[in-house]
Amino acid sequence: MCPHQPPCPASSAPDRDAARTVARHPEQGWSLLCNGVVVFDDTGELLPDGAVIAPRRPAVTGAVSGAVPAA
Repeated sequence: MCPHQPPCPASSAPDRDAARTVARHPEQGWSLLCNGVVVFDDTGELLPDGAVIAPRRPAVTGAVSGAVPAA
C-alpha cells in the first residue's frame, strides 16, 4: 500500500508513471516507483506482475537530433 497522500496510481492504472520514485539508478538506466513499476531510461517499463511495456521513445534512424545539414 502506498504511504503517500494522495496515494500513487496503481501499477495497472494508465497514469502509473506518476507514482513517486523510491529508488534511482541512473548509472544503470532505471528507477523503481512506489507502485512497484520499474521504469527505464528508454521509456520501457517492467510491471510488478512481470508484464513488459515496450519503450514509447521513437527510434532514431541515422540523423542526430539537432544536427545542422551540411551546406
